[in-house]
Amino acid sequence: MSQAVIELDQVSLGWRDRIAVRDVSGAFARGSLTAIVGPNGAGKSTLIKGIMGLLSPLRGQIRLAGDARTQMACLPQQGELDRSFPISTYDLVAMGAWRRTGSWRRFRTSEHDRVQSALEAVGLADFGPRIIGTLSGGQLQRALFARLLLHDADTLLLDEPFSAIDRHTTEDLMAVMQSWHAEGRTVIAVLHDIELVRACFPQALLMGGQAVAWGPTQQVLTAENLHLARHLCAGDYL
Repeated sequence: MSQAVIELDQVSLGWRDRIAVRDVSGAFARGSLTAIVGPNGAGKSTLIKGIMGLLSPLRGQIRLAGDARTQMACLPQQGELDRSFPISTYDLVAMGAWRRTGSWRRFRTSEHDRVQSALEAVGLADFGPRIIGTLSGGQLQRALFARLLLHDADTLLLDEPFSAIDRHTTEDLMAVMQSWHAEGRTVIAVLHDIELVRACFPQALLMGGQAVAWGPTQQVLTAENLHLARHLCAGDYL
């Protein structure tokens, strides 16, 4: 059995008197490709924030193997980005090199080459000078994926990476995610497209404010489990 890179032990997450995630236990194996799915309000993004350390558990523990925290990178939802900030696409991608270069170190030729290679890998080879506010939603998402390539992290968490982008962009970026998985990286993504999850993700965690099911995707995404998740989010069984 693969070593767990992230373990959740009876984890509850929320704010003050509102619990968004309740008593979740389980583990993400090193090198796994897992989709976190569920209805709106199921606690998917909250769980990602907890794993990233942006939100402390109200109860329970989140345990990371070794130096997993320093080897982790996250792609946030596009709505969390300030697109009015006058930064170029190149500079946005280059921010992914921060752990190697720091705030004040010289940005070496090798890092410039990495940025250009990342832009080429996501189909934005000529977009480096463009201000991010001029990019379409799909182009911005490609740039954010390029930034993740610069991170070169062992564990990658993506919060709704395919929201409001076209099918062609989704297919291209899904191929990038599958290449990370093929390299042995741990990839965890919050997604809404159930059919995409069934086709591309070996593992799934179905949320409904709690873990409804977690394991092989075909066993998790049954009609019964999806029905239960919807009712849990509606408060019918809470």
